[in-house]
Amino acid sequence: MSDKSDHRSGPDRIGNGPIGRRRVAIGTSLEEVGFSQVLRDLHRAFARALQERIVPHGVSMGQWFFLRALWEEDGLTQRELSQRVGMMEPTTVTALNSMERRGLVERCRNTQDRRKVNIYLTPKGKALRDVLQPMAAEVERVAISQIPLELLPTLRGALVQMIDSLDANNPGHNPFGDLDLD
Repeated sequence: MSDKSDHRSGPDRIGNGPIGRRRVAIGTSLEEVGFSQVLRDLHRAFARALQERIVPHGVSMGQWFFLRALWEEDGLTQRELSQRVGMMEPTTVTALNSMERRGLVERCRNTQDRRKVNIYLTPKGKALRDVLQPMAAEVERVAISQIPLELLPTLRGALVQMIDSLDANNPGHNPFGDLDLD
């Protein structure tokens, strides 16, 4: 369901913003809006801010996740890349097709197992790292700029603990399931 149809103001919304850019009002109690909504709004704000910076370089948000994984470890198989990024394999294939057409990656048949295809960054794909990673760092700097430095380790630790608690409480959870990136 899209947020674009709901642009009303109210106790849990800050009005007057662009449609689809809902934010949780400061001072709203957790009974009115839970952590999950706040975190979803934060995720969407991060994604919007980063997307505005990387799109002029011809990179979509979906491609960003694959580039980041390949910058960390080049030569992953399509399946490994899907798992690292948390996307279904058909989504990965579509993104890789686009990235290959743009000259960012190349597919190479695995020499040990001909059924596997490894994905390698081209020089153009590698060069984007020096352009795009500073943009991601800038988004993070902006996001935390109003938080006292001494609170940041506590905030990060609390968020990681929430993830760990949810994962521990859901043993059947697949941490590499398809992500909702809207």
